[in-house]
This record gives sequence, structure tokens and C-alpha cells, in this order.
Amino acid sequence: MTLTALAALVPLLPFLGAAAGLLLGRRAPGFVRPLAVLPTATSFVLAAVVAARQGTGDPTDAAHKLADTGSAPIYLALHLDGFAVLIAVLVGLVATCVQLYSTAYLRDDPRYPSYAALVSLFTAAMFLVVYSGDLMVLLVGWEIMGICSYFLVGHYWETETARSASIKAFLVTKLGDVPFLIGVFALAADAGTFRINGILTAATHGQLHHPTVIALLLLAGVAGKSAQFPLHTWLPDAMAGPTPVSALIHAATMVAAGIYLVARLLPVFTASAAALAVLAAMAAVTMIGSGLAALAQDDIKRVLAYSTIGQLGYMAAALAVGDRDAAVFHLLSHGAFKALLFLGAGVVIHAAGTNSLTTMSRTGSLAKRVPDAMWTMGIALAALAALPPLSGFFSKESVLRAAEHASAGDTAHVPQAVGWTVFVAGLAAAVLTAGYATRLFLLAFRGSGPDAPDHGRQPVVMTSVLWVLAVPTIAFGGLAYRELPDWFGGAPLGPTLLTSVLGTGLALVGVLITYGAWKAVAATRLAVPAGAVVTAEGDADAEPALVEAEAIATHEEVYGDIAAADDPGDPGRLLLGRLHRHAAHGFHLDALYGALFVRPVLAAAQLVRFLDRDVIETYVRGAGGAPRLLGAAVRKAQTGNIQTYLSALLAGAVVLAVLVAVGG
Repeated sequence: MTLTALAALVPLLPFLGAAAGLLLGRRAPGFVRPLAVLPTATSFVLAAVVAARQGTGDPTDAAHKLADTGSAPIYLALHLDGFAVLIAVLVGLVATCVQLYSTAYLRDDPRYPSYAALVSLFTAAMFLVVYSGDLMVLLVGWEIMGICSYFLVGHYWETETARSASIKAFLVTKLGDVPFLIGVFALAADAGTFRINGILTAATHGQLHHPTVIALLLLAGVAGKSAQFPLHTWLPDAMAGPTPVSALIHAATMVAAGIYLVARLLPVFTASAAALAVLAAMAAVTMIGSGLAALAQDDIKRVLAYSTIGQLGYMAAALAVGDRDAAVFHLLSHGAFKALLFLGAGVVIHAAGTNSLTTMSRTGSLAKRVPDAMWTMGIALAALAALPPLSGFFSKESVLRAAEHASAGDTAHVPQAVGWTVFVAGLAAAVLTAGYATRLFLLAFRGSGPDAPDHGRQPVVMTSVLWVLAVPTIAFGGLAYRELPDWFGGAPLGPTLLTSVLGTGLALVGVLITYGAWKAVAATRLAVPAGAVVTAEGDADAEPALVEAEAIATHEEVYGDIAAADDPGDPGRLLLGRLHRHAAHGFHLDALYGALFVRPVLAAAQLVRFLDRDVIETYVRGAGGAPRLLGAAVRKAQTGNIQTYLSALLAGAVVLAVLVAVGG
């Protein structure tokens, strides 16, 4: 079978699995799990075969014209190069692990068939984005992911939190998609084609007439999809969905799509210094702001959500300094350890009966009860903090290396100010990342106090997946930074002496400061209030997803909101001081958007409602009422009495005669 045929099967198989799962979900429930796992796993194997066959050779292209629009035809185009095939392998690996994990995590959920089908469709859409060689076909996968995320985030639609989060995710990402779509059309108009190869050729030869406008329009869509400031607020709220969905969205699909698109179209962005400056500023604010916010979150999944936002900021920063290789390297590295962190968090939540780090820190035995989660999450958190020799160290140092070169003026088309912005923000974010990673581990696994109620042994399939993802977390970086240059284009990756010393040193500073703060506040930790320990009593074999859903609801009842759990035993509060309350609320961006956009829209809707019901309908009712009244009067005059009609006729004649006489 040819390479292009194999690549075409990669997105097709999970799509067919999704269709079959939806059709057979109720008629033949025994086939649902095989239809969820096997097509996705087969696609993963095929993606690995495609990557092996493509290797470090020249890109492979194939195209078939779908529609001739008159100016820019649309092609069903396939483009395979080193970084496209490697990202496809990452997508397949994470999606397969998520599907396997979900068979145990949602084993008793009556909506599992639709859930599994949506995950498969989500996976197929991301494969389509990765392999597509035409922007219009890429846009199809881009939009399918947005629709799937709406349904998956709102899986627990019985809760108000899930319904609100799904609507918010859909609206915010669509808000970015509107200028993105305009930018795609403007780009095709300038380049004369939707084919990505043709667009890159036009950009490289300076044939784009409006590069700054186009790049800024595209960045709006990237900010929405990849949760970059200021359109990042949907991602922490999306934690209301099942934990495996969080792992899929954060590690290999949707949020990675925006970074991937900029990486594919990087010459379009490097053609505009202004666009690079905007991207650098956006990435810098995202990295630092998300790090501060993560230090203040009490929900374990929200900490990881803000962590994802910050790591995506690192990838965007690498692109801002013109280094596609470093951005994709960090994308691959981050995908493995972030999927591990979210799936590990699902195990921890089930064991603790709560999402609350504060409550976990007041209970004991979690480390003994879930040793697999403790060890694998510890490895992943160390990789997140970029501690050597784990994968996160090599990929994050590659970003800092790119920023160092740009700040020295060694990168063409990139202003030195952009390089310095990224370099300084990246170093500051390194301290914050190490700080919140250390805080999460200490609060989750080093708690002291009464043991949490035992919710039973964790399913083997869930813990096995954690160790599978731990392998690339440990080994990928050291192997990849030597091999990836051959796949990407030859530019060196990995750390320099300066970035190694600064990056690792600052990460260790963040670890030590956070550990010291944790030790300092441990003695002042308050006793647990009566009823505040969130548990999910009942069947020891309770479904993890149900335990998590109950824990979320109870946590909100106890604490009220994400900032209410101001526990003096939390090192984040000591480190942030007065900034803690603002950081816990995401620096009130949601409140700002509510004041600037939501309230005016609601007020306008109320005005329209008033005009429609109290003004327009009044005139409509009046227009219909007047004829009715006239008809009623005329109907009463029609008595059927001849004498009455003759009397009225005579009276009218007399009146007319009098008027004529008076007028004469």
C-alpha cells in the first residue's frame, strides 16, 4: 500500500469507528468498547508506520481537486513531512490511551457510547488538521473539533457547571474563529490558492500584499483555539468535563491545533514584524499570568489547565522568535507528560473523593493508596518543571535557546526586542512553573491527617496507561533533541550552557521556595471543619467518573468558589500574598468580559424584547383591534328590521338636507 493511502486511513478509521459506535450503541452495546479502542489504536499504529516510511526524506504531497471556486480551487490535499507525521503519532498515542482509560473510567456511564464516538470523531478531526495540505480542508477538522469539544465538555449536562462551561468554550473559540475565517480567505486571495505549499511559496517570495492584517486575523483564531491571552478563559472552566476529555484536549488535540497552524504557516507570520511582536506579547502575558493563576487554584484539574495555557505560551513564544522546530519539539514533549498528568489526576480524584488540593492536604494515605499515580505524576511534574534529564527539560530549553539567539540578533526577520521579551518571560515562567508543580505534588501526596475513605482499588487499565505515558516523559527528550533536527530541517535543538544554567537554576529556585513555604505554613494549618472533607461514600467499586462528579458538586457547596478555600496551609497563598485572591479568579478577566460584553448584550436583548413585546406588538394588536371594534358596531346595526333601516335612511336624508341648506 502506498504511503498516501496509509495516511488517508489514519483519520478515516476513527471516523468510521465513531459512526459505527453511534449506530450500534443501543442495538449492540457489546461492540461499543471495541469500536472505540480498536480503530483508534489501529490509526496510531498506521501513523507510526507512516512516520517510519516518511522518515527524514523530502515531504510527500498528493492532491485531488474538490471544487473550482473560480479564483482559488479547493483540493483534498495531503502533506506529509517530518513534524506532521510525528504530531500524528502523538495524537494517536494519546487518543488510544484516553480510549483505553475511558473503558474503566466510564464503565457504568449510560452515555458512554456517544462519549466514545465523539472522542473518536475528535481524534479523526485532529488527524485531518495534521495531514491536510489545504486550508479549507484543515478548516473542516478545525471546526469539527470545536463542535466535539462542546459536547464532551458538557458530558455531565445535568450540572449547571458543565452546561455553562460547554457553552463558554464554544462561544469563546467561535469568537476567535470569525476573524480567523476572514484571515484564511484574505490569505487565499493574496496567494491565489488555499494550498499550504502555494501559500508558503507566496509568503517566502514576498507576494502577500497584506501580511500584517492576515497574520493578526489568523492569530485571533489561534488565541481562541490554543487558549492564549486574552481568549484563554474557556480552558480552566472546561475542566467540568470528564478527566479523559481534559487529557485529550490539553495534550494532543484542539489546543495544539492553533500552535500547529502557526508552525505550518510560519513564513506568513515572519513576513510581519508587527505580527511577531503581538505574538510575543501574547505569549509573555500568557506564560506569566497562567503561572500566577496556577499557584492560586485549589482544584487539581484547574492547576493543570492553567499549566497547559502556560506551556502553550512557551510554544507560541518559540514561534514568535521564528523557531518552528523548538515549538513543535515542546508540543510533542508536552503532549506526553500533560496527558499523564490529567489521567493521573483522575486516579487521584477517585482515591481522594475530591478535586480539592486543600482537602487532599488535610488527609493522609493517598501516596500509599495510589503509588502508581504518585510516582508517574511526580515524574510528569518534574518534566513540567523542566528538570533534567526529563523530556520537558530538553524541549523547554530549546525554546529558551531560540529566544537567546533572537535576543542577540542572530535570527532573521525577528526584532531583538521580541527575542528579549520571550527570553525574560520564559525565565520568569520557569520559576512559576516549578513552583506550582511542586505545590501540586506536596498538597496531593504529602498530606497529613485522617485517612481519606477508601474507594476501592484503581482499575488496572487506568494505572497501566500511566506507565505507558511515563516512558516518553522520561526518554523522549534525551533521544529526540539529537534525532529531531534530521526530521525537522537540520537546525540544532536542546540547551545551551547559558539556558541550562539559567533555566534549571530558576526551576530549582521555584522548587525550593515553594517547598520552604509549604514547610512554613504546615504548622499553622487549620483543623478540618466539620463536614468539609469531601467524600463520595458508598460502593467501593464506584465508577471513577461518578466519584469525580460528586466531588466537584460537594466541593462547590463547601467552598463556594475557587477563591474561597483560602487555607493558611496552602503555600500558594503565602507566596502570592495579596495577589492570591485576584490570581484565584484568573485576574477577573471573566468579570471584565461580563461588564464589557455580556451585560451590554443582555441589556440590548432586554431592549429588543421590550420593543418587540410592548411596542411592536401593541401596534399590531391595535391594528387588529380597530377593525374588530368597527365590525362589532356594524354587526349590531344589522338588526334585520325593515322599519329601522327606513328610519335610519330617512334620518340620514334629513341630515344631508339640513347640511345643504346651511351650507347654501
